[in-house]
Amino acid sequence: MSLADPTSDTTPFLSDESEAEGLEEPRAGHSQRQEEDEPASGVSSTRALFTVGVLCFINLLNYMDRFTVAGVLPDIEQYFGIDDGNSGLLQTVFICSYMFLAPVFGYLGDRHNRKLIMSVGIAFWSVVTLASSFTPKNCFWLLLLTRGLVGVGEASYSTIAPTIIADLYVKGERTRMLSVFYFAIPVGSGLGYIVGSKVDDVAGDWHWALRVTPVLGLIAVFLLLFVVKEPKRGAIEARPEHTLPRTSWLVDMKALGRNPSFMLSTFGFTAVAFVTGSLALWAPAFLFRASVFTGERAPCVNGPCDTSDSFYFGIITVVSGILGVASGAEVSRRLRVWTPRADPLVCAIGLLLSAPFLYLAIVFAQVSTIATYVFIFLGETFLSMNWAIVADILLYVVVPTRRSTAEAFQIVISHLLGDAGSPYLLGKVSDSLRQKDSYLWQFRSLQLSLLTCSFVAVAGGAFFLATALFIERDRQRAMNYAPSDDEPIVVPNSGRSTRVPVSSVLI
Repeated sequence: MSLADPTSDTTPFLSDESEAEGLEEPRAGHSQRQEEDEPASGVSSTRALFTVGVLCFINLLNYMDRFTVAGVLPDIEQYFGIDDGNSGLLQTVFICSYMFLAPVFGYLGDRHNRKLIMSVGIAFWSVVTLASSFTPKNCFWLLLLTRGLVGVGEASYSTIAPTIIADLYVKGERTRMLSVFYFAIPVGSGLGYIVGSKVDDVAGDWHWALRVTPVLGLIAVFLLLFVVKEPKRGAIEARPEHTLPRTSWLVDMKALGRNPSFMLSTFGFTAVAFVTGSLALWAPAFLFRASVFTGERAPCVNGPCDTSDSFYFGIITVVSGILGVASGAEVSRRLRVWTPRADPLVCAIGLLLSAPFLYLAIVFAQVSTIATYVFIFLGETFLSMNWAIVADILLYVVVPTRRSTAEAFQIVISHLLGDAGSPYLLGKVSDSLRQKDSYLWQFRSLQLSLLTCSFVAVAGGAFFLATALFIERDRQRAMNYAPSDDEPIVVPNSGRSTRVPVSSVLI
């Protein structure tokens, strides 16, 4: 394999893939026989499994770090003396930086060495997370800044990792591997609550909760560099990527905008992001306030606060997430025998079923703690059914050369209209509804604001039902895609990329 080959582990970051492909010459004899034995992706089955394992581990760390803050939120509120609106900003600034940088890394991921991009991003994320744990008491703005910078590192990973799995597996096997990959979302989120709350309890200081994931992040960089092998882009598809000319970013975006299945499923996933973002930050704090309201726990006046609700919520998130992701993928697989619209229908059913259980969980918080936990478990289980399926929908309705860009666009939309603003929005609504600063109104105002989540979940179910109307047509279009004669593509010109019409290179 040539050193300039973009699929090589030693590929220069700024190498041009199309130019590298042009430098390769066919080999004869032993090399041809070796290519016949080698998988189309260029990665052996064993190495592919190790690659998916490492990617899952890093995805778990990403979500574990993201929700560690939520696990110790009562302590942070007491330490800095902040209200619900400022507490919501901790999640909002992170999601905003993550969201706005996702298109940049999506663009780079479609054109350059993906493994190197992820390695640099994760190393940066680990360093910044560690730095955030040393924030002094009078510098809440510094904690906001470091949480925002954490989003830079996570954006470099989340937009690219699913496309590597897509280049290793196809069809049912791809769905299973994506399910394993997206198990890391609920499991990592739950571990964030569990580890954060327990480290806080043991150390007696919430700062130590933020020092666990950076160490694991550096281990992840080592595994990424020395275990993961980057596959050939789109080579495992029925029609590999080298038969598809690379188009400009503007043409890619126009094509995605004209893809109804992609757009509607993105809006449906936005509803999921709104609900999960709201619950992720506010559920432990809401449960703590409910227990104070009912007299089960004492108020948090001087820290450390009681974090047992974060611990229990973390366990529920892990178990419900595993059941939700696994059952969603399995139900979808079985339903495909009866209808090609199975994927969006399962996503719609999951959201529509989660709405009433989340509503009941919020309402019953003042009556029964056990009933509240049961309804949260059921609501989160149904909500988790769509994680792997939405990712799979994107991969089969978008051509290989546009997948990282599509991942980035979906991240921007789902977070811009979803969890980028929902924690802050619900926090401000809670502050505005609070008639006086009492434990009763701290609980009641947050309870009323969280009821919004149930109605957003219903809207998300409607978007997935609409996706079902177009999914079969858009899947066929992606499989049979051929660029039009006037669609500009990117070809190398003396080391630079130049856009020219397709007709001028089809000789």
